[in-house]
Amino acid sequence: EVQLVESGGGLVQPGGSLRLSCVVSGFTFDEYSVSWVRQVPGKGLEWVSGSYWKDYSTHYAESVKGRFTISRDNAENTLYLQMNSLKPEDTAVYYCKARIGAYDYWGQGTQVTVSS
Repeated sequence: EVQLVESGGGLVQPGGSLRLSCVVSGFTFDEYSVSWVRQVPGKGLEWVSGSYWKDYSTHYAESVKGRFTISRDNAENTLYLQMNSLKPEDTAVYYCKARIGAYDYWGQGTQVTVSS
């Protein structure tokens, strides 16, 4: 059974940092692309960052480029998102997602709130 479990969210002041983690199981982590997606209540999903399986290249949305860093530890089956210089507009539920074949698998999400 494929599972993705996020953690690390919380309340942080503007300019602060958080690191999100996503522990995966049920598939061979280093053979698939994984990404972070966020959702603001009442709004659609926004892709944030991705790690491509073939060459482990990383990609970012323009809104987070230079502030967020995605990384993966294949030995620990864990995906990370280091978020620095956080802004109020980064407030959202953050999900990790894995594309396996024709299907997307999602975690349950972790809330990030940036507020003074």
